[in-house]
Amino acid sequence: MIQAGNAHYRRDSDLPETVPVFPLNGALLLPLGRLPLTIFEPRYIAMVDDALASNRLIGMIQTMADTEELEGEPGLKPVGCAGRIVSFSENGDGRYLILLEGISRFRVTEEISGGKPYRQVRSKFFISDLDQALESDAVDRDSLLEVFQLYLEANGLETDWEMIRQADNALLVNSLCMMAPYGPAEKQALLEAPDLKSRAETLIAITEMELAKQATEPGSTRLQ
Repeated sequence: MIQAGNAHYRRDSDLPETVPVFPLNGALLLPLGRLPLTIFEPRYIAMVDDALASNRLIGMIQTMADTEELEGEPGLKPVGCAGRIVSFSENGDGRYLILLEGISRFRVTEEISGGKPYRQVRSKFFISDLDQALESDAVDRDSLLEVFQLYLEANGLETDWEMIRQADNALLVNSLCMMAPYGPAEKQALLEAPDLKSRAETLIAITEMELAKQATEPGSTRLQ
């Protein structure tokens, strides 16, 4: 079960067949993660209005580069993640500030044309995402934290280690993936990892490659 705000999601019947989607390359939402968004385009203002009036769910998804699929819009990546609006505010100049809490990834089965100013898809949800605790024990937490610490040190960054120590494995993995400053391709790979263990391993591999790249750049100091 995943709880987002006041809602509980236990089974596939708790999730809709049709999801409005917000295509945003470089943004990553994962189950249990929280993603703040500033909404200002009229069609996405309408999307938020409709979501607030129904189940409060919005799907975050990336687009395919150099493709056009529906009414001149770029094609969508095959996998996105749905989140529930758990915080909403208006700032007085026409913009909305919302906070999405990740619930479950979904695979796009069909894009729906017409009817709304924003894009919608029919989807098949990854029901295993609704019980992240089942996968938590398989995560190599020590290796993940070790490479994360190396990355912070190599880039002169700091973090709240007390908060990290208190986080369970599912929240830790998904939060670190969302925080990671990688590009759209790497973020899609993290999103599409089949399970939590694979996602942690993918993040470790990407970070180790980034550290190796940094170590070979002119003026860098190789970490010992």
